[in-house]
Amino acid sequence: MNNFQEIANFIWSIADEVLRDDFKRGKYPDVILPFTVLRRLDCVLAPTKQKVLQRYEDLKAKGLENMDGQLRRAASHSFYNTSKFDFPKLLGDPKNIGRNLRAYINAFSENMRDVIDRFKLRGTIDTLEEKGLLFALIRKLSDADLHPDKVDNHTMGTIFEELIRRFNEQSNENPGEHFTPREVIRLMVRLLINGDRAVLRRESAIRTVFDPACGSGGMLSIAKEHVLAEINPNADIRLFGQEVNDETYAVCKSDLLIKGDDRDADNIKPGSCISADGHARATFDYMLTNPPYGKDWKKEQTFIEEEAARGGAGRFGAGTPRISDGQMLFLQHMLSKMKPVEEGGSRIAIVMNGSPLFTGDAGSGESEIRRWILENDWLETIVALPGQLFYNTGINTYIWVLTNRKPKARRGKVLLVNGAATRKENGNESEVFARKMRRSLGDKRNELAQEHIVELARLSQAFEAGPYAKIFDTTDFGYRKITVERPLRLNFQASDERIARLRTQAAFIALATSKKKGKAAEHEIAEGVRKQEQILAALGALDSSTLHKDRAVFEHVLGDALEAADVRVAAPVRKAILAALAEKDPTAEPCLDADGGPEPDPDLRDYENVPLKEEIREYLEREVLPHVPDAWISKEPRDCDKRDRGIGRVGYEINFSRYFYEYAPPRALGEIERDIQNLESEILALLKGAAS
Repeated sequence: MNNFQEIANFIWSIADEVLRDDFKRGKYPDVILPFTVLRRLDCVLAPTKQKVLQRYEDLKAKGLENMDGQLRRAASHSFYNTSKFDFPKLLGDPKNIGRNLRAYINAFSENMRDVIDRFKLRGTIDTLEEKGLLFALIRKLSDADLHPDKVDNHTMGTIFEELIRRFNEQSNENPGEHFTPREVIRLMVRLLINGDRAVLRRESAIRTVFDPACGSGGMLSIAKEHVLAEINPNADIRLFGQEVNDETYAVCKSDLLIKGDDRDADNIKPGSCISADGHARATFDYMLTNPPYGKDWKKEQTFIEEEAARGGAGRFGAGTPRISDGQMLFLQHMLSKMKPVEEGGSRIAIVMNGSPLFTGDAGSGESEIRRWILENDWLETIVALPGQLFYNTGINTYIWVLTNRKPKARRGKVLLVNGAATRKENGNESEVFARKMRRSLGDKRNELAQEHIVELARLSQAFEAGPYAKIFDTTDFGYRKITVERPLRLNFQASDERIARLRTQAAFIALATSKKKGKAAEHEIAEGVRKQEQILAALGALDSSTLHKDRAVFEHVLGDALEAADVRVAAPVRKAILAALAEKDPTAEPCLDADGGPEPDPDLRDYENVPLKEEIREYLEREVLPHVPDAWISKEPRDCDKRDRGIGRVGYEINFSRYFYEYAPPRALGEIERDIQNLESEILALLKGAAS
């Protein structure tokens, strides 16, 4: 086995071979992941095992208690194990393998025991021993040579991610809970450090990198490796992260410990960064993450809403997204950890699906978050990624690059890069910035080659408009949502059909009801019935053939009829009469309100999004009035936000597809007709062949 796919396949086969029938498939990762980590640790420590045991005995004989530092040096790693057992020796005593394995894991250094505790490994050992599977599992895993000379740290990290991906896919996990392909991370890292190479080349360069949803640590590790390998091998890159899932947290921390990055390992915190910030009040130079897509935040709702209520003093003061998707909470969390500009500022790269670009109307949480970002001029670039790049989902994804230290030329501007562009070659459509994989991995059918990564990073850095890159002002994404009203137009007629409708009006029915009891109630109901009959009689006396197209005129006619019948009605009953006798009529005169202005028709109410750069009156005259000349803009308080100090509510959206849309003319009718005829001929030939 000499590549990550072979090793991952071998370990995956162990799950099916050893655990089938005794464990549900959903429980496989609880066994395989921790034991794979344990096997990796065993292989890493093997070369210095005897040296550590000898040093341990020497120090113990001298009565020393604090041996940690000397045992680390003996192991040549930031962790060690003082047990005489390893995987081969555990197999030498099958009868006591459970007891010996417990002694083995208890002999790890304290920093590695935290990893084991997160895996809840001791409970898993009990279950395996009870089912008689422990020996078989260790024997199988012993055949996997995971020594660093055979499997380097980068490959081992890829193996862990592949195993986790497969387990999630098999368990039908949320499609947003997927792992980021390494080539996407490499692109994110390049976008993150665009323009910073000179600073990073300094001899004393110290930079912090943070991932609030770090998973197994792939983004952090690749960011560090990129700077050290390609920019400055002497740079001091310090990693920070947080991970809510215990198993992947343990994988991440163990990976860093194996690499000797015990300082970085200590900076990886467990729990949710949203409700249990493991790096409170900390700020970072660089931040990157791939948050879960479409994952709700109901479990943390109380905390988040309380934090949002704190306004600028909290992390979510700009707004909260819909409860079904928390991506923009992660984005706000990262923005809250930007260094002040006077301290060098920060850069952020976050990959999200299309929802944060445009979901939410003006005034919604999502729109307000976009508004906050754009009005503070933090959004630098958005790169649309090619489709089918991710393992567990085929949805469109976008990398947002944000910073509070834009170069002067980019201030007030946003660059959109269309990495999802396609082209037609020989009648087939293909990706411009991706290539097809030889073999698909789940939903992943495309990959970014090195030349695609370099070109997308170049387009982002160049800040030049072209076929795949467009530059916009931040205000180009803003608009005012205005309410366009049209007058209510009604005709009125005292026809039998319309008078009959009055009997269903609530105010008319209420005339013949009473809240009193006994005789008093009977009397009140009788009076109400009599009044109903008087009203119906008065309406029946009106000319049923006359159609009134002016409400004000008809109200006078109605008033005269009721007065002639000596019937007095309250305002609610009069309103019920008018409602029963009215019908919508576009040829009628507008109904007027108490101030003499036109009364709006709720059924004709419409909304228009007016670009922020455009004057509302000019927009109305050009886009609305030519079609509906009687329209006007509502100025009701419900249509305005106090902050906006004007008509309408301000909203922001980034309709990426619209900016890169290219019109494709439909095929010629003759060509379509020929295709249909060819298909018909093929079908007939198939039918004749089947009949014979």
